[in-house]
Order: sequence, then C-alpha cells, then structure tokens
Amino acid sequence: MERGDFDTLSDLWLDAGHGEISCVHPGWPLLTGRGEVLRSYALIMANTEYIQFFLTDVRVSLAGDTALVTCTENILSGGPAEEGDDLGPLVGQLVVATNVFRRTPEGWRVWSHHGSPVLAESSGDEAEEPGS
Repeated sequence: MERGDFDTLSDLWLDAGHGEISCVHPGWPLLTGRGEVLRSYALIMANTEYIQFFLTDVRVSLAGDTALVTCTENILSGGPAEEGDDLGPLVGQLVVATNVFRRTPEGWRVWSHHGSPVLAESSGDEAEEPGS
C-alpha cells in the first residue's frame, strides 16, 4: 500500500482456488470476491497520494494452516494536492484491524481483512457527563 504497488498487493491475497476472500475497509460495506476486493484497493490507491502505516498492538494466533493477526493501524494519509502544492493535507486515523491468513503452497495469503475506525481514545479517562 505504501509503495502503491497494486500487483504486489494483489499477490498477497488468496486466489480463487483457495476460497472466497472478504474485506471491510473502515466505513465501507462488506466486499466479497477477489474482483470486488482488489477493485477497492485500486480505488484507494488511485485517490491517495501518500499513505503510511505504523502498526501497534500486533497479536498473532496460529491454528494449523490459519493465522489470525490483530493490530492497531496508525495511518497517516494524504489525498491529491491542491493547485500549487506538492502534497495534499495529511490526515491521521486509528484503525483496529483483524486479518485472517491461510497457508497455501505459495505461502501465507490474506483470506479476510476487517478494519474498524477507532472513534474514541481508551486512555482510561472518564466519559464527559451529558450537559457539562
């Protein structure tokens, strides 16, 4: 994603012979099937000038030929630049992601990705009382 290399990104996903893939980008509906999922990444790449991921809270669980990986994606991204600018405005976003991988003869491939936006900090601060 960071390099904008669609071919390499496509190779990371399971092919049709190993099962149907699925993907939920933050705020998007469920996407199923290789064509629909890869079209979504092509659309994101076409409309994102800059993107960088910092992964934290990474946890991996293995069960045979299946791996479950959860993490927090700390994403910094920028869209197309305004006229005369080198880069569009940068936006930060936190996403909690769950990725399911399957081991194939070609190696580990993504079977499913689900990303949910983090809408509130969980720093332990008490919620603000209504009306205050």
